[in-house]
Amino acid sequence: MNLPILSIMLFTPLVGAVIVLCLPKERPALLKWVALVLSFIPLILAGLVWFSYDRAAGGMQFEELYSWIPAIGVRYRLAVDGISIPMVCLTTILTPLALFYSFTIKERPKEFFAFFLLLETAMLGVFMALDFFLFYLFWELSLVPMYFLIGIWGGPRREYAAIKFFLYTLVGSVAMLLAILGMYLQTGTWDILEMATLHPFAANPTLAAVAFWAVFLGFAIKVPVWPFHTWLPDAHVEAPTAGSVILAGILLKLGAYGMIRILLPIFPDMFRQFAPIVAGLAAISIVYGALVAMAQWDLKKVIAYSSVNHMGYVMLGVAAAATVVGNGPDAATSRAVALNGAVLQMWNHGIITGALFFLVGVIYERAHTRDLKAFGGLGAKVPVFAGILTITTFASLGLPGLSGFVSEFMVFRGAFDMIRPFAIISGLGMIISAAYLLWKIIQHMLLGPLNERWADLADMNRREVITLVPLIFFMLLFGIYPAPIVDLINQAVVSIVGTL
Repeated sequence: MNLPILSIMLFTPLVGAVIVLCLPKERPALLKWVALVLSFIPLILAGLVWFSYDRAAGGMQFEELYSWIPAIGVRYRLAVDGISIPMVCLTTILTPLALFYSFTIKERPKEFFAFFLLLETAMLGVFMALDFFLFYLFWELSLVPMYFLIGIWGGPRREYAAIKFFLYTLVGSVAMLLAILGMYLQTGTWDILEMATLHPFAANPTLAAVAFWAVFLGFAIKVPVWPFHTWLPDAHVEAPTAGSVILAGILLKLGAYGMIRILLPIFPDMFRQFAPIVAGLAAISIVYGALVAMAQWDLKKVIAYSSVNHMGYVMLGVAAAATVVGNGPDAATSRAVALNGAVLQMWNHGIITGALFFLVGVIYERAHTRDLKAFGGLGAKVPVFAGILTITTFASLGLPGLSGFVSEFMVFRGAFDMIRPFAIISGLGMIISAAYLLWKIIQHMLLGPLNERWADLADMNRREVITLVPLIFFMLLFGIYPAPIVDLINQAVVSIVGTL
């Protein structure tokens, strides 16, 4: 395809942000609709990439390569494969849904929608860039709009949450930057794929280990992996609804994507050596996240800690893929299954947890509280809300027939062969997850006698239902028939596993 489809997709939101800023603030409805319409252009192009990608050929496709800063060898290189395409599509799906849901924003809507479009460009750039310089540029750019979205439109403690989010992720980014500079000086290239063939510091295990952990720290904070997770609950609780959706749905995936795209191929020996540590951190994240979610009574905090739990499954799959010696008859197949499950879990977590945060916004805008003890009996009072919440909660706990089950099953199928003790421990997290989701959300919110305080509570309106329907569709589609996305992911995963 001669058309630079990735660049158009990448920079359309940025152009849209500039257009929105140029529109008169006295016409908020106009700038909201302009932002929404422009956000559909990347979505259409992402759909075109999804269906045009040659699954038989595999590898990087739709590549764009130009010299950018020749003096230091920096190139503008974009391309996508079976791992990045689902993440690009996830970004372009959740962004317009978040913008549409945010039509109720009244405080400084021009800046809100402009920051959102800028954030979309930054996230897409991370998933498309194949040059480390370009990758890091977009990685850092993603911090700025989210900082302002939390700090301006967030809750009572928004300044604290925004600064904590920024500082945590900045510390990890600085460590990663130092490692990237060392890798560049060692190899003489910024190209991510070339660096994966050169394996920097291969002759010096000590420097290789230092570089590995520096990059790991940057990605682990973003995932977030225990014990680097403490910024997440504050950011989620204080962020506006659409900000929480994007934070959980996409921004957490930047770290997991980096683990798979960068750490696994560039440091295969180090990852293999430290896989038990990564698996241990994953198991702790899974069990700890579930236990702490069980202890919360703020609905947003329950879902925030559930993200620590569910992203732990991604890390478990990545650790299993990095392990060479396993218990199964075909270790290579088990590693590929685990990594397939990890990538699919990234997609599923974005769809499911994004829907849960939308639903938190729906109930909070009506009740002005997230205290689970204040609810009860809403199932009969607001049946549409109750039905969508029930489906989404069941998808989150991994009910067969819904998409969450497929990815978790694949992760555990591969991990049980490769890192069995950690898989067994992590299995406790699934049991605890089912307990807190059923007890805290379904029972305390929807069942039991109706609290008379909510006798006049209104059900979901058309805008809210339209926002949630596409996400429910994907939960059902890939729960019943996951082949379209698994086939797309598998080609890239097999290639990565084959090079380890």
